[in-house]
Amino acid sequence: MNALWTSAEATAATGGRSTMKWRASGVSIDTRTLAKGDLFVALQGDARDGQAFVADAFEKGAAAALVSRHPKEANDNVPLLVVKDTLAGLVALGRASRARANAKIAAVTGSAGKTTTKEMLRLVLGASGATFASAASYNNHWGVPLSLARMPKDTDFAVFEIGMNHEGEIRELVAQVRPQVALVTTVAPAHLEYFGTVEKIADAKAEIFEGVEKGGAALIPGDNAHAERLADHARVSGVERVLFFGESKACVGRLVSVEPRDEGMTVDAEIAGTRHRFAVGAPGRHIATNAVAALLAASELGADVARGAAALSSFAALKGRGARAFLPVEGGSIEMIDESYNANPASMAAAIGLLGAARPAKGGRRLAVLGDMLELGPEGSALHRGLAIALEEARADLVFACGPQMAALWDAVPPARRGAYASQSVELAEAVARAVRPGDVVLIKGSFGSRMATIVDALKARGGATVA
Repeated sequence: MNALWTSAEATAATGGRSTMKWRASGVSIDTRTLAKGDLFVALQGDARDGQAFVADAFEKGAAAALVSRHPKEANDNVPLLVVKDTLAGLVALGRASRARANAKIAAVTGSAGKTTTKEMLRLVLGASGATFASAASYNNHWGVPLSLARMPKDTDFAVFEIGMNHEGEIRELVAQVRPQVALVTTVAPAHLEYFGTVEKIADAKAEIFEGVEKGGAALIPGDNAHAERLADHARVSGVERVLFFGESKACVGRLVSVEPRDEGMTVDAEIAGTRHRFAVGAPGRHIATNAVAALLAASELGADVARGAAALSSFAALKGRGARAFLPVEGGSIEMIDESYNANPASMAAAIGLLGAARPAKGGRRLAVLGDMLELGPEGSALHRGLAIALEEARADLVFACGPQMAALWDAVPPARRGAYASQSVELAEAVARAVRPGDVVLIKGSFGSRMATIVDALKARGGATVA
């Protein structure tokens, strides 16, 4: 077994005490997904104490457990790494992993498109060498150190997603990652309930530049209203290369054109002075911009941009972030666009744009099924109401809405285009299922807390598809 961590390495990294020698091939914080040979980290959560699952971890083949005390449920003769605080121990492992790494590293943040851009970078960089990227949306105070601790020793390139919902969070996390390239996908109204203004959101996102290694680069969305604000932060943070991506001719990573193609698109872009034409396996101008950002990051990290661009043909929209499915209904099928993972005004507008670009089959319609965008503060009602313009431009035939914030949009939708309104997604699911007919394209979008995945699952189950 190739050891990701030995007891000696982990003990030195954390300052803890190992009860015996061990070798771990991975790191896990969840016994439900733990693989044989993993080091299990018993984190203390808000609702659960990981210490209670140590015995279960060993039953599933854990190589050792990182704990703050000897678990009562565990056998006395088991390999433990005992530390004062398990989260601090995990952070120490992550820092040690970063210190021993020879990988070239990118860090990604932004109000929308973080995970999509991270996954694109996984593909792009993977064409040039052994590439590691954080799983799912592991971008918070435990997700970032966990991802760092999992990074293989022989990694050539690595990509880490960094999120935030309060000031100072990115600063703390990027100090652990220490990237050569820091990328902000976009700045938009999100978490306004906590920040108050979009300018303050931009300032918080710009904390990512504070961790950039000497000689590294800051990649900034050049078409964003806050581009210069971000650039100023990068320069003050000492970043030597401040580069823009977008559609303006001043951008070093420039999106030239987008052509729809089958279930994806063909993109024409200029990256650091070289023209590239490539296919992307998912549609949307915002996706094309993310691809350009990923290729610019790859260029800055020394990867082969042409090979990376070619790799994007295998990219597919992610579950809850634009994934498409054709589901059977009586008399034919519908196309569902699953954008249920999260939402803010920028990502909502982009998703509605996807609906507008979609081509319903003969007799089909465009249906928008929308849930609340959360954490928008006093501006919430106005921002929801404003979506009516995007829906009009997208030629949405019917609008379904749920949640107290979406009531503002519902009032702004012309009566002829109203599908149904409900206070919760579970109440709306049946109305949507009854309304769909063959040829329809159905967009489902909302913040995670709006539970729009309930409607996704209901449509899949109605069509006989397996619900993941």
